[in-house]
Amino acid sequence: MPTIVHHPDQIDFDKPGKHHYQVAFHLDSGWGYSLVPLTVINGLRPPPAQTIPPGLAAFGGTHGNEWEGQIAVKQLCRELDPHVISGRVILMPQLSHSACAANQRVSPFDNVNMNRAFPGNPCGTISYRIAHFVKSHIFPRVRVVVDLHAGGREGGFALCTSFHPVPDPAQFAEIARVASLFDTPFMLIYSSQMASGLLTDEAEAEGKIAIGGEFGFGESVNRKGVLHAVAGIQNVLKHYGMLSGEIARIDPAREHPPLLVDARDLEDYVPCPQNGIWEPLVDLGEELREGQLLGRLHDFSDLTRAPLDLRAHRSGFMIMMCGTAHCQQGTTLFVIARPANPAP
Repeated sequence: MPTIVHHPDQIDFDKPGKHHYQVAFHLDSGWGYSLVPLTVINGLRPPPAQTIPPGLAAFGGTHGNEWEGQIAVKQLCRELDPHVISGRVILMPQLSHSACAANQRVSPFDNVNMNRAFPGNPCGTISYRIAHFVKSHIFPRVRVVVDLHAGGREGGFALCTSFHPVPDPAQFAEIARVASLFDTPFMLIYSSQMASGLLTDEAEAEGKIAIGGEFGFGESVNRKGVLHAVAGIQNVLKHYGMLSGEIARIDPAREHPPLLVDARDLEDYVPCPQNGIWEPLVDLGEELREGQLLGRLHDFSDLTRAPLDLRAHRSGFMIMMCGTAHCQQGTTLFVIARPANPAP
């Protein structure tokens, strides 16, 4: 059984081997705790000569209704063997445990989106205190940070890793290289202007090699998404010499390597112009041409009214679409990403 701890100082981050914890964060509204799972692995295999393993932290359940990351990180908690690991691996499969238990995007305890809560606040509500724990006790112990997401019910994504256009060319190049190890069809450079307080934002600002990704959608479990998440993290560990073995091609049936695409501009995140029922006419990941008909918005309050046609504002790839038929005005309806060069 995992060891329940009430204070971060009770976690031995340096103890050799694999150790499971539940970190107790007290509830704001009454007596009791949210028990957040944490696994710490300190490898027993000596690192390669003249190398210092960078350390890796992987998170699932930053949003509670995104299940691929939770399953993938939990699998790694069970399967990673400290005898073949060099260095430190920290795994948190359900970062917002209360949101995961409720199968919703935000924590029901404080209605806070964990991926908007960073850098956190030790005196804030529970989500901010968990974020502060990650920044204060996890980030200082690793150099590589992986935050596994999916679309939940908010949007459908083409299978991709994701990262921001960080200004340091060396950091950007290493992030892109590490993202490629997940062997997803796409690697998405996405806008840093859409929101603040992201886990990967905070990690990037600290100079970490920070990778996000979208491994499914629809509050379901995408089999390929779990496969790419698990094997991708294993590849990253192998890349840094932290895990023995050769880097593996995860999707050998796909002819091309991961395609780097760019959606850093807010103009590529197209909002729904009016309430309606979204009928897509293209598929996620499909290559598009400017002016192409992408879908229709239907208004069923007037059955004689023609649907509103939505067309592509640029050529590129359909990287994201609204994940439900009912789409409200202002919701991001789709995102088109253009092919990118591997430079910030």
